[in-house]
Amino acid sequence: MSNPFTRVKSVEQSIADTDEPDSRLRKDLTAWDLTVFGVAVVVGAGIFTLTARTAGNVAGPSVSLAFVIAAVACGLAALCYAEFASAVPVAGSAYTFSYATFGEFVAWIIGWDLILELALAASVVGKGWSLYLAKVIGVDGSTVIEWGSVSIDWGALLLIGVLTALLALGTKLSSRVSLIITALKVSVVLLVIIVGAFYISAKNYSPYIPPAEPAERGVGIHQTLWSWMSGADGSNFGWYGLLAAASLVFFAFIGFDIVATTAEETKNPQKALPRGILGSLLIVTVLYVAVTLVLTGMVPYTELAGESGTLSTAFQLHGITWAEWIINLGALAGLTTVVMVMLLGQTRIGFAMARDGLLPRGLSKTGSRGTPVRMTLLVGAVAGVLGTFFPMGALEEMVNIGTLFAFVLVSIGVVVLRYRRPDLERGFRVPLMPLIPILSVIACFWLMLNLSIETWLRFVIWMVLGVVVYLAYGMRHSVLGMRERGETPAPIHDVL
Repeated sequence: MSNPFTRVKSVEQSIADTDEPDSRLRKDLTAWDLTVFGVAVVVGAGIFTLTARTAGNVAGPSVSLAFVIAAVACGLAALCYAEFASAVPVAGSAYTFSYATFGEFVAWIIGWDLILELALAASVVGKGWSLYLAKVIGVDGSTVIEWGSVSIDWGALLLIGVLTALLALGTKLSSRVSLIITALKVSVVLLVIIVGAFYISAKNYSPYIPPAEPAERGVGIHQTLWSWMSGADGSNFGWYGLLAAASLVFFAFIGFDIVATTAEETKNPQKALPRGILGSLLIVTVLYVAVTLVLTGMVPYTELAGESGTLSTAFQLHGITWAEWIINLGALAGLTTVVMVMLLGQTRIGFAMARDGLLPRGLSKTGSRGTPVRMTLLVGAVAGVLGTFFPMGALEEMVNIGTLFAFVLVSIGVVVLRYRRPDLERGFRVPLMPLIPILSVIACFWLMLNLSIETWLRFVIWMVLGVVVYLAYGMRHSVLGMRERGETPAPIHDVL
């Protein structure tokens, strides 16, 4: 019997498990659907806020170059995801990939990590959505109701509840709704680019990389891990500021990996998945760079400094007062699809873990529409409670470190699987192997070092909790472990 910490689930077994009648997902998605999902989750409110603050405080006009650098780093990981997804077209993304390369324990760790990333992200973004809703409908303050000592954010609850229902009704229906809303927010972005282009002044691009200025370093656990290790304070602007800006805006790209979680529901996944992953990344990169070029061309970057600078600031300075309402509407639409796809990704990862027995298997049962209704409702309920009653605050950084950790493992895993299983059919192959995955690991690890010590400590605590859960439940209920012991797992329809 193999060691439960290293036993590997073969690619063939992973694919065979997708045919179990009670946990079979319907194959409805095309490359176009996947591209829409990718654009839907990546283009969020960040394009309206992060771009301005980063330009004003860190990089100046060179923020457009920072987006290109971040896109290259993200693209390295995207190439690894594309090969993995085309070789292992099974729900679960990095969790499933890790199970086929590193073994069950690492797969559990990455699955536990992705739970942190996606469920928390859906809750955080849901709360952001409610703030924009208040601006659009004119609610004074926010959509939060104070009930005694409890704060209830009904906006976040409303959004997560509606999207959970849509996902339970079917992935294809969700993709259609996502297409409509994504088209709306991309239209807003294009409108901003076109209108803003008429107010560009070339002198605002000079200097493109402003002279370096000393940057204040955080204190204690609030400083970045790199600052603590190196003792360096760093700087804003200059070349160091440009690289720091790339670390910041990288997180505007987070979410493209969720496309890989829908592998099992995709028609012709060997071709559709790489196209969806890489196509969506290319589209959002063009949009981000175009917005930053317009933004920094409209006004001097110094006008965007501080925490209140947004894309609408540039339009207000030119007297284009209607732009703020349009931008708020775009942000509202953007966040809607972000939450939808985050919930979709979390549901599919939880579904894959439940089918493998690492979570209760009854949660992997699919309904008449071919969707994991039980897992969808559970994920929606947890995200709804978090978004409705809990302030998120600094926990947003937890989403970032969880994502980067997944990127590192996938980048290493694609090399391992290429070496162990060169015979597998791959609809896409990472070029310049193993150089590209190595560069991806280096880039992602560098970005992780630029997160705070506080974030690292919280991440370690969450991972330790995950190990405890695995030892207490997952290791004993693993379907792969039961098969190795000669036991037959109960059919899913017999599991509550």
